[in-house]
Amino acid sequence: MGDHTKDQKPFSYEKAKNFSCNSKSSFYRLFSKLILTFAIILSIRFFFYPLNFISSSPPRSLLKVAVSPIGSRSGPASGQSPEQTEIKHVVFGIAASAKLWKHRRDYVKLWWRPGGEMKGVVWLDKHVDRNGTVSAGLPPIKVSSGTARFKYKYPKGNRSAIRLTRIVSETVRLLNGTESEKNVRWIVMGDDDTVFFPENLIRVLRKYDHRQFYYIGSSSESHIQNLKFSYGMAYGGGGFAISYPLAKALEKMQDRCIQRYPQLYGSDDRIHACMAELGVPLTREAGFHQFDIYGSLIGLLSAHPLAPIVSMHHLDIVDPIFPNMDRVNAIKRFMVPAKLDSASLAQQSICYDTAHQWTVSVSWGFTVQIIRGVLSARKMEIPMRTFVDWYKNADGKSDAFNTRPISENACQRPRVYYLSNALPDSAPRRDCCRVLPTKKNGTMVIDVGACKDDEIVEFSFK
Repeated sequence: MGDHTKDQKPFSYEKAKNFSCNSKSSFYRLFSKLILTFAIILSIRFFFYPLNFISSSPPRSLLKVAVSPIGSRSGPASGQSPEQTEIKHVVFGIAASAKLWKHRRDYVKLWWRPGGEMKGVVWLDKHVDRNGTVSAGLPPIKVSSGTARFKYKYPKGNRSAIRLTRIVSETVRLLNGTESEKNVRWIVMGDDDTVFFPENLIRVLRKYDHRQFYYIGSSSESHIQNLKFSYGMAYGGGGFAISYPLAKALEKMQDRCIQRYPQLYGSDDRIHACMAELGVPLTREAGFHQFDIYGSLIGLLSAHPLAPIVSMHHLDIVDPIFPNMDRVNAIKRFMVPAKLDSASLAQQSICYDTAHQWTVSVSWGFTVQIIRGVLSARKMEIPMRTFVDWYKNADGKSDAFNTRPISENACQRPRVYYLSNALPDSAPRRDCCRVLPTKKNGTMVIDVGACKDDEIVEFSFK
């Protein structure tokens, strides 16, 4: 290092002495300047420090700070692997009403596994005739406690929302201190007209650490609904999952929390408000379906996201998913391919009939659509508007996702064929489909299966 002192002027003690003795006001001016200079230097230091923190690697000392996530617990002992989450680790809380239970219990029968394989409770507003409910393979029934002490001020709303939002807490209290509680990892909420696909639910829950605070679900299909309520809220009909440590934390504060939000509309509104107070955001999973729509589900299910279907709601409102069948039997048919390969259920595959210049879309276990002309995979992945918004006067821009209109030209509309049978198959990405040659007139043979190396969706011009 060089000597930088040679260019510095010597400090004059006499000059400083004369200054300090002869001018008291000058001293204060100098002192003020020093304070101001120090403040500027300090502010510049703190102004640039965050920028430096963002743009460069943090100091080594910062990396030594360990912050425990919310609700964290110590993990398993070294060398031990936690048991994989199974359906036995889940407890369902099913929101129902005595008025509709006789009909809607048929939806629950479609997915509930009797004989103790599943755990859960149906929560009703009053007692019903229980004859046959156990033998019919349904969950046990409980009557919710009273909510008269809670305020409810939403105009033209229904204060049953308070009863329903407390199902999480009441389920936790029911489990508290029991032997069953030791194996509980998740509380899953849904309505009596919600159909769950248990294998897919477990696939989703296995992605998350049940020892942490998780609030998992999805928003509405209606942009207006999400604006009115919240994009950050898990819609209750579509179902949502709460890790058990979070459910216990919610139980401790929920009754106090509810009293702070008398102006909210629904039960899921109140859950969301309490989650905000707990500091837990929504973890989105595309397979939870609220179905805030009217009409046919063909457009949505035929272009389902690359995610397992976890739930379907509002089945009394949308059209039966298979024609010429009632709603319950239509879902019953949908359960046939679900039992074979639930992960691939409604997953879309796209291919082309080169000879006829047709586009083929297969929604596994649901439909085959044949369209005249060549449509790109990018366009085929966009759901057709075979449905209308929850607010029926809304236009096509009211959906919370991209949609495409159905052609006004009947010749350009897809020919839809519904699957009547299925054989098992699965793949880690969208399956590929191939139009195979056939000598049988009026028959198209389509092979759907795992994509081969270098296989892509493209139309080959001859």
